[in-house]
Amino acid sequence: MVVGHKPRPSSLDPFKPHLLRRIAEGRLKAASLHREITAQGFSGKYGIVRAFVEQHRTRPDLSKIAKPPSVREVTGWICRHPDHLVERDADRLRAILQRCPELATAADLVRSFAHMLTSLHGDRLGEWIAAAQQAGLPGITSFASGLTSDLDAVTAGLTLPHSSGPVEDNVNRIKMLKRQMYGRAGFDLLRKRVLLTP
Repeated sequence: MVVGHKPRPSSLDPFKPHLLRRIAEGRLKAASLHREITAQGFSGKYGIVRAFVEQHRTRPDLSKIAKPPSVREVTGWICRHPDHLVERDADRLRAILQRCPELATAADLVRSFAHMLTSLHGDRLGEWIAAAQQAGLPGITSFASGLTSDLDAVTAGLTLPHSSGPVEDNVNRIKMLKRQMYGRAGFDLLRKRVLLTP
């Protein structure tokens, strides 16, 4: 049977209960603790006390500290419909918005624009642009100002049930076919590929 080595006695042993009590009280400066026990009769060096304090100092458990959400996550929460957020994400977003009024304003503007877009309320666009410009948030304000350059078309797009999606789809398909041929094909070959490709 192997017998373990007994720890060697230390000059610090009689003062350890005092040190542990002081550390539990939040006194973590080894220099001040060294002065205290020196006044009580400790004759050892400062390094012994410092090593003991380091060994018994309570450190925060980093595994239990919640990682803050990334910008991408918060953006996703804001752009998603509130009904489609899980409860945990909704709570975290609510806490973030309470701490940052500018972000709360941005979230309100994004959600009101999304509601206007999905429910075809283009008649409210003027009010939304005024609110966005008054908010003074760089990205949203520049977006709102850009809408005013072609206000009639944007209003129609947010009001009418028609969509240019099929046209845009065909344009993208033609561009893809052109890229596949690296610009080497003439108009005749491109025409055949557009007509024959499903």
